[in-house]
Parts: sequence; C-alpha cells; structure tokens
Amino acid sequence: MQKKNDLAVPQVLIVREFSAPRELVFEAWTSESQLCHWFAPSGCQIRYRKFDFREGGEYHSCILTPDGKECWCRGEYRKIQQPELIEFTMAVSNAAMQPVEPQDVGMDPQWPRETIVTVFLEEIPTGTRLTLRQTVDEALAKRTGAHPSWLSMFDRLAERLN
Repeated sequence: MQKKNDLAVPQVLIVREFSAPRELVFEAWTSESQLCHWFAPSGCQIRYRKFDFREGGEYHSCILTPDGKECWCRGEYRKIQQPELIEFTMAVSNAAMQPVEPQDVGMDPQWPRETIVTVFLEEIPTGTRLTLRQTVDEALAKRTGAHPSWLSMFDRLAERLN
C-alpha cells in the first residue's frame, strides 16, 4: 500500500509570480484581515475563529461556498521565516475544531485528514516568485477542485497586491 505522503506520488506544486515586493506577498499571508480578502476561491468567503500566526500557533477557518456549504479547516504554523518561508498544516475539521474524516464531510475518501503546505517566496526582477507545495496527490487535488482553488486564490491575491 502506498503511503499518502510518499514522495513517489506527485504532490501539488504551484509556481506563481506576483508583481509585488516579497515583503508584501509575505504580509498577505500573515494576518486574518488580509487573508479574508483572498484566501478562498472566487465566489467564496473565509472567516476565522482562531488565528495565531507564529511558529506553533494555530488557526481555525471556514470557507463559505456560494450555496451555503461550510468547509472547516484547522492547522498549525510549523515554520515561519520572514519573508521567505511559511509552512503550515491543513486538516479537515468541524466547527468545534475537532478533526473529522474527509469523507464524513462529503470530501473524496482518498483525501488525507491532514496535509502540509509549504510556501516559498523569492525575489525576482519583476517582483516575487511564490512556490507552493502541498502533501497531497496532485491528480487527486485536481479532481477534487483543491488545485483549481489554489489557482483562484492566487488570482485574488494578485488583484489584491495590484
């Protein structure tokens, strides 16, 4: 049986360039008020019940879809190196911040209970190159909509930074 975090499985890898200084891109990830403007796919909203941006700090958020569905997530900030690296976990949860099985909330049963997201920011002549990695099979992420959701969020982030 293949492990969900086996490096042989292609993980989500997204590279996106922003025409903004690295410090501004980094700051967009660091506060609840900024994340509320872009950290949900287009047409959705996000709200936070908990937000503690520091190594070891936790967050608990809910993405609200246009049809009223709630998608709860919780995680921990594992590594923060300003202004170049943010690593955090993303786990499926309920409104009480308790972990739940993905299939219990209507997600694909192959979706892992928890993934690790790593965001690298590097300066480039035109602004900032963001490289995102998520420890989930990329084909699964594309099939479930998670991958396109990242792309939509980065479009919203680009609009916010301009």
